[in-house]
Amino acid sequence: MAEKAYTVGVVGVTGAVGKEIIEVLGDRGFPLEQIRLFASARSAGNSMETPLGTKTIEEFTLAAARECDIVFLAVSGDFSEEWSEKISADGGPLVIDNSSAFRYDPTVPLVVPEINAEAARKSAKRLIANPNCTTAIALMALAPLHEAFGIKRCIMSTYQAASGAGAPGMSELEEGVKAFAEGGKAENSVFAHPLPFNVIPHIDKFLDDKYTKEERKVTWETRKILDLPDLPVSCTCVRIPTLRAHAEAITIETEKPVDMELAISKLRSAPGVSFTDDTSKNVYPMPLTATSKYDVEVGRLRANDVFGDYGLDLFVCGDQLLRGAALNAVLIAEAVADDVL
Repeated sequence: MAEKAYTVGVVGVTGAVGKEIIEVLGDRGFPLEQIRLFASARSAGNSMETPLGTKTIEEFTLAAARECDIVFLAVSGDFSEEWSEKISADGGPLVIDNSSAFRYDPTVPLVVPEINAEAARKSAKRLIANPNCTTAIALMALAPLHEAFGIKRCIMSTYQAASGAGAPGMSELEEGVKAFAEGGKAENSVFAHPLPFNVIPHIDKFLDDKYTKEERKVTWETRKILDLPDLPVSCTCVRIPTLRAHAEAITIETEKPVDMELAISKLRSAPGVSFTDDTSKNVYPMPLTATSKYDVEVGRLRANDVFGDYGLDLFVCGDQLLRGAALNAVLIAEAVADDVL
């Protein structure tokens, strides 16, 4: 936890992730000297509740953002590309960016703080990228298993909530379910097809290799965070009609034979992990139980029949807006702010 008090700015406070960042700062007791809320001119002048009381939203400007010590960006990649480096330049604020703009830049650390906070401490830049939500949730389980057995290959299928498309995605699902229940038709503008009572194996755009960009994000970011540049990772990402919390079915092949007791011990003791695995009582990770929870649920742990002693299957579920976004961003600030500011 950071010890000094900081002036913190949050850019994009009217979106789902921006609102969660404000809530997490208060819930975790982050040491705030001042909090400043930034959004577009359309939202400027409106009021929001914060850990320091009611605050007025300001229109974002570079000068105002640079008056802060820490700036959380809960904005689009285009906005981040334009402003992140300008905000953090020349000893400016520590910028923690939730977009994909700088995740693959080799000069910018991509951080899950329980795994590789040191990458941020060593960085020459005051700019840190927050991982894709799917990757962050998966790595909470994969990192301790890699430490114990070494991961040789990883295959993943994800079941991603509407919250992955932000507040508009959640609203479209809720409105579509209501329309369907009243005998009407669910409309879609956020998703490629109506989401209620449907699953859509299409998140982000399709690439030339037939994977989606979302699927490739998992590969690229897993490699960077674990510092395994050649790790084979294959992922299929599916949007499902839940509001919050992504679920992931993961298979790994390991370098060393798996000791199941050690695997369980590693997961039980891993920070940010809730080992949720008692099939005799129907206890396992689910969006229903992972929603609004800081820890990632990990369960359904078992030997993989294909890889034998060198393989594991597991099921993971985590709140996309928390571990997959806002919580991870705040934990980065807690872990490194005192060291880099």
